[in-house]
Amino acid sequence: MTRSPRHATSLETVSVIIPESALEAYEAALSEACGTIGFFLDDATMLWTVEGVKDQGANEGELASALAIAALVSGVSADLQRAPTPADGWLARTRSAFPEQLVGRRFAIRGTHLTTQPLAGRIAVTLDAGVAFGSGEHGSTRGCLRALEAVAHRRPRRILDIGTGSGILAMAASKLLHRHVLATDIDPWSVRTAQENARRNHLHTQLKLLRADGWTSPALSKHAPYDLIFANILARPLTKMARHLRANLAPGGTAILAGLLATQVNWVAGAHAPLALERTIIDGAWACLVLRKSGS
Repeated sequence: MTRSPRHATSLETVSVIIPESALEAYEAALSEACGTIGFFLDDATMLWTVEGVKDQGANEGELASALAIAALVSGVSADLQRAPTPADGWLARTRSAFPEQLVGRRFAIRGTHLTTQPLAGRIAVTLDAGVAFGSGEHGSTRGCLRALEAVAHRRPRRILDIGTGSGILAMAASKLLHRHVLATDIDPWSVRTAQENARRNHLHTQLKLLRADGWTSPALSKHAPYDLIFANILARPLTKMARHLRANLAPGGTAILAGLLATQVNWVAGAHAPLALERTIIDGAWACLVLRKSGS
């Protein structure tokens, strides 16, 4: 649930502190202006910090408009905090916060800054810590990787990852299942980042990466139906795309949905009916849904 920084030499961190009910609206708002987005829950207050990193002075108009919309939609007015973030200091902080992540029984998510050997028996997915802030640590990502392990025995052949971001789920699926994967993102910088990560993991011939706005791209329907679809985005766009996902999922196919809070499970699952909810994976405040289409 993060986006990729542009590696500016002069950066700033902008943040808001909000209740859970406003999380989705303010994540979307900061995404309009920031290259990287992170979510942090204060267990003592149960308030969320949504934090973004952007070029100093950049995208100010977009940010102001997006924050106004977030306040209107959520009914929560949040004060925007700013702090200068030197590029080198941001990268150092990112690296220190991005140790090797062991997820489930099979995966090890590793930053390029790590010099130790991967743990034996683990499938290593390597990401540049400078463009993968929080990857492998976010509950949505961990939930999707655990869900992938749970459905791997079905040996899906046609695989799609919508909103691929760093490409982490597409790469994990390709490595585990030895399959080609189609991965898309609306953000051209995310597509470029995923391409770099695919080359870094020697998967550039296994992953087809495209810029696409959800199901509006003809490339998605061209390769349908899919046996496995990942969509690790947010609850609202998941519900809006539910009809298209159902139509493009093969009989007996599996959808792994994430980016939603545990409180949003019924809403998102209901939007995808009549797909059967096989499993719900809860990681902190976040939920991952495993849905299956009837048929063989």
